[in-house]
Amino acid sequence: MLLQAGHYPGAYYLVGYAVECALKACVAKQVKRFDFPDKKLANEAFTHDLEKLIRVAGLAPKFQEHRKANPALDLNWAIVKDWSESVRYELGITRPQAQDLYSACTGRDGVLPWVKKQW
Repeated sequence: MLLQAGHYPGAYYLVGYAVECALKACVAKQVKRFDFPDKKLANEAFTHDLEKLIRVAGLAPKFQEHRKANPALDLNWAIVKDWSESVRYELGITRPQAQDLYSACTGRDGVLPWVKKQW
């Protein structure tokens, strides 16, 4: 695992991409097999912005409701939502930053377990 091996920038970068891919799976679920996808949906999903992807996936109201009911999920989202694909160029990601993002994504009240239940 990158985090355990001390590759903090890579761990940070890739765990954020895992959230992005999970949200894009929820977007893809909106398109049925053999359907021609809606161009607007496809264009809106062509982003790395996690907050925008929550909306495009149609999860924003439900996610907001769950975050209100679960302060830990809300705190985790506050950490995860600021991830950006541009971190791939940043080598100064520290162990605490990578660990915080990893925990916020994968922990018991993490963003990934919540998104996974939606697909």
